[in-house]
Amino acid sequence: MKIRRAILSATITWLLGVSAYTLSYFMDWMDDKAFQSNLVLVLALIPSTILGAYFYYRKHYDTNGFNLGVIMLITIMTLDALITVPLFIIPEGGNHVTFFVDPWFWLLAIELIMVAWLYSRYRVVYLAPNKTLKTSANKK
Repeated sequence: MKIRRAILSATITWLLGVSAYTLSYFMDWMDDKAFQSNLVLVLALIPSTILGAYFYYRKHYDTNGFNLGVIMLITIMTLDALITVPLFIIPEGGNHVTFFVDPWFWLLAIELIMVAWLYSRYRVVYLAPNKTLKTSANKK
């Protein structure tokens, strides 16, 4: 596993996630802005994680997707603790504890690991190099 590349992949995912979360505060869809932002983040995390995993696997590393997801989660937790909480949560009256014990955080953590793992499975089955898919045309 290439740790540096996994950290860079997680940073891409984190930047996209924080951007989606922050921008959703400027939209006026729901009365509860926190719920709206969390909902947008749940949806935005899927393509963000796929993009981060794609960036990692672009060099054809054979890392287990679960392991990649865990490394990405640890990196994102570190970035959240160092940047997100001090810049966005503490000024709104929160703190590190309330941020990290929030059920939404852990739902997103599970989602991140699952999406990274599912992308790795998709990559193995459908995008593996030198793999011939069985079709009716090549069954002779």
